[in-house]
Amino acid sequence: MRVTVRAPDDGEFPDPSGEGNRGGGPEGNEGIRPGTIQRIFPYAKRYRLRLSFLVGASALSAVVTAASPLLFGIVIDKGIVPGKMDVVVWVAAALLGLALVDALTQYFQAKLSAQIGEGLVYDLRTQVFRHVQAQPIGFFTRAQTGSLVSRLNTDVIGAQQAVTVLMAETVNTVLTLVLVLGAMFFLSWQLSLVALLIVPLFLIPGKAIGRRMQHLARGSMQLNAEMGSLMNERFNVAGAMLNKLFGRPERETAYFAERARAVRDIGVKTNVTAQKLGIIMGVTASVTLALLFGFGGALVVNDVIAVGTLVSLVTLVGRLYTPVQQLSSVQANAMTALVSFDRVFEILDLDPLVKERMGAVDLQLTKPGAAPDVHFDGVSFRYPTAGEVALASLESTDHARGPERDDGGWVLDGISFRAPAGKLTALVGRSGAGKTTITNLMPRFYDPVSGTVRIGGHDLRDLTMRSLQDTIGVVTQDAHLFHDTIRANLLYARTDATEPDLVEACRAAQVWDVVEALPNGLDTVVGDRGFRLSGGEKQRIALARLLLKAPPVVVLDEATAHLDAESEVAIQRALRTALKGRTSVVIAHRLSTIREADQILVIDDGRVRERGTHEELLASGDLYADLYYTQFARQAVGETDGGDVVLGAAGPSN
Repeated sequence: MRVTVRAPDDGEFPDPSGEGNRGGGPEGNEGIRPGTIQRIFPYAKRYRLRLSFLVGASALSAVVTAASPLLFGIVIDKGIVPGKMDVVVWVAAALLGLALVDALTQYFQAKLSAQIGEGLVYDLRTQVFRHVQAQPIGFFTRAQTGSLVSRLNTDVIGAQQAVTVLMAETVNTVLTLVLVLGAMFFLSWQLSLVALLIVPLFLIPGKAIGRRMQHLARGSMQLNAEMGSLMNERFNVAGAMLNKLFGRPERETAYFAERARAVRDIGVKTNVTAQKLGIIMGVTASVTLALLFGFGGALVVNDVIAVGTLVSLVTLVGRLYTPVQQLSSVQANAMTALVSFDRVFEILDLDPLVKERMGAVDLQLTKPGAAPDVHFDGVSFRYPTAGEVALASLESTDHARGPERDDGGWVLDGISFRAPAGKLTALVGRSGAGKTTITNLMPRFYDPVSGTVRIGGHDLRDLTMRSLQDTIGVVTQDAHLFHDTIRANLLYARTDATEPDLVEACRAAQVWDVVEALPNGLDTVVGDRGFRLSGGEKQRIALARLLLKAPPVVVLDEATAHLDAESEVAIQRALRTALKGRTSVVIAHRLSTIREADQILVIDDGRVRERGTHEELLASGDLYADLYYTQFARQAVGETDGGDVVLGAAGPSN
């Protein structure tokens, strides 16, 4: 997959998916999908009362716009020319009153637009955020973070303009146009016809330029999202460390400059295109005014109309072409705003592959805290392809690695086993055998393609997601911590935990001495992804979070992998107590875990090749024995010295 990063020329558009035209019109990828406009109305309906007031304020503003030029003619023809001072005073007072009314209407328009616009932004952002959270893990392995953030920020703000600014402008523009035309024909039908003949010269360029602006808007959004993704990857701790170790500042700067240049170029094209419309409108308006002064001056000389009438007409013509020009701009801006709405709807149209069924029930345990068994019954599974989990426009430029494979191959092939309630089941096997995939199916990150995963006799697909989350706790090799305090990271597992609860969990995870020694204790900020802590400290915080949750079912992807020998002994002791009475499924790479397991499952090519205890499997002389003697036995002496002993590869591609 290749991404075009230079700014698009006429007829060109960056296609990050490599799929080309997606249909929907001659513009292809730039076109708005059918039904987009209709989908906007439910969002606007929530603010119908404020929108009504906004429309009313816009209508009043239109009346003021059309009325004040009529007063110009009156003050000249009825006051100044005949020398009637009282008329001059009254008309001047009326003009002042209209100015005050116009100022008030503009204030209320601005206030109402802000209330509606920010409310709409809130609604869209929360809906998109909630919907993105419901996507399967496979979606996040492929989607660019910058693209998602762009949809929540830039696109949502662009979308709200279609409901607020554009709606108010359209109402104001149409009403102003009608009222101004009525006033013009009332004063002089001859000059009004001359003015109307020029109107098409305003509308035709607006339509053509509007299409071009829509094309550039979509390209600009995509290029900005790509640049945002690049910055997001380079500016986090992991990306910065990788750059320090392997990157070259000049190469990284050039790589960023290439994308920034594309954003710059398309920004220039967008501004120049927008200016074209203003220039064309300005020239056309100037020509029209020249014609009106010439033709209207002749009518004044021949006593067909009064001089005040000509002044009123010329003023009205200026106010006629302003709404006509705005109408053209509204068309261009509406097309741009619709692109934003369309991009937001692309996210909302994603149908999660894993979702809660109608009528799903909470998992009912025999008694609170009781451990259920876990049963895999003929489970076959392959990871979904990119087209099944994410939009092409959100997809990363790199193919997913590890378990997120696109080859469509079967990772699990009719696997069946039972993890007994309250017992420890260890999964061992070579890298890529399917161990991590098994643990991914238990918390329902994915659903099996065929077969059933049951907890406590219940098909996972029949349970509510909330009860499943409450039942299962997971700690992986690379435990994630938010850029927040230790306290906040712990409370993420149980929001009602008290201070003693937090301290007890940290003690059980053998990390309280570390936390207590920090200047701010539990209120210490751990940094981006917990990088201010060592690997072992971060892992123990994650274990404390699990212990705080105290779930009946525990999944550990070798959660002690980052610990030194001394810490591991302490953690193993803590886990022995913490896992007692809980159903535990552990991806094991260490002898200490394997020997304590009630059963060991040897996974090979997506199947359970062997099962039994450590002694039983060694005695069988099959795959487990081969793994033991080739990858473990030569390091067995390390156990006597407190060293780490590894069985099987400890990579993420399990």
